[in-house]
Amino acid sequence: MRDYRAPWWLPGGHLQTIWPTLFARPHLSEALKLDRERWHTPDADFIDVDHLPGPDGAPWLVLFHGLEGSSASRYAIAFAKGAQRRGWRFSLPHFRGCSGELNLAPRSYHSGDFHEVGWMLARIRERAGRPVLAVGVSLGGNALLRWAEEAGEQAASVVCSVAAVSAPLDLVAAGAAIDHGINRVFYTRHFLRTMIPNALAKWRQHPGLFNRDKVATAKTLRAFDDAFTAPLHGFESVDDYWRRASSKPHLADIRVPALLLNARNDPFVPASSLPTPREVGHNVTLWQPEQGGHVGFAVPPWPGRVDVMPEAVSNWLGAAL
Repeated sequence: MRDYRAPWWLPGGHLQTIWPTLFARPHLSEALKLDRERWHTPDADFIDVDHLPGPDGAPWLVLFHGLEGSSASRYAIAFAKGAQRRGWRFSLPHFRGCSGELNLAPRSYHSGDFHEVGWMLARIRERAGRPVLAVGVSLGGNALLRWAEEAGEQAASVVCSVAAVSAPLDLVAAGAAIDHGINRVFYTRHFLRTMIPNALAKWRQHPGLFNRDKVATAKTLRAFDDAFTAPLHGFESVDDYWRRASSKPHLADIRVPALLLNARNDPFVPASSLPTPREVGHNVTLWQPEQGGHVGFAVPPWPGRVDVMPEAVSNWLGAAL
C-alpha cells in the first residue's frame, strides 16, 4: 500500500472515499457470522464485542472501528475475512453506542478514548494468553495510537504491533477540513445524520447532561464536539478535546512497532497535517501513498474491492509475531 494507485475510473480523493464505501466488495451479504459477547464495564455500562472464533493459540487480530462504524462496516468485513483466511482469531469491540443499542452511562466515545481502548485490549490479551495484533481505522486508529503512546513500554505486554488506517492524527486540522466547503456537504452532514439523533437519545436518558439545543442545531462537527463530545468526556472545550486527543504530537513515545497508513489525498486528513519521518520515533513506519482517499484503497476489478488494504496491513502486523 505504500505505492498504492487507484483504478483509472476512481479519480480524486472524494471518489476514492465514497465509491468504495457504497459499491466495492466485500458487500454486507458477504459478512462472516460473528459471535457477539456483551462485556460489562467498570462504570456499570456495557460494550458489545463481535468475535470470529479460531484455533487455540492462533494469532488474534483486534480491530477498532471508525466514527459511527461497526462490524458491518465494509473494511471490518474485509479484515474479518482476511483473518479467517489466515487462520487467525478476530475481535471487533464496539465503541459505546455503536453496536445498535444505546449505552447506559452518561458518556459516549471519542477520538482520544485511550482508557477504553486499553481496557478492551487487556481483556482480549488475557483471553489470548499472549500479545495480540491491533488495528484501528480512522477515529479508532487515532484512539489506538493514543493508547500506545500512553502505555509506553507496557504496550509490548499487550500487543505485538499496532496499525492505524486513515487516522486523523491532528484533530484540529482534520476537524477544520471536514467542516470546510464541499466536505461539509459530503461528510459532515453524513456523520451528523446519526450522531445528532444518538446524542438526543442520550439526553433523554440523562436529561440536562448537555445543552440539548446546541446539539440539535449543530451544523458542523466542531459545533457538535463542543456541545456534546467535549463536555461528556471531561474536556473544557472542543479545542481542548482536539488538542489533547490528537496522537500526532506523541508519536515518538510509541514503543511497539506501529504502522500509519494515510493517503495524501484524504479529503479530511490534510496531507500538510501528516507527520514526517523526523516527527516519529524509530518504532513508527509511515505509509503515505498519493492516492487512496479516506479508508478507500479500492482495486480492480469493477466495481472494486477493498480487501487489498486489510491484507497489506495484516501482513505488516503479522511480521511482528
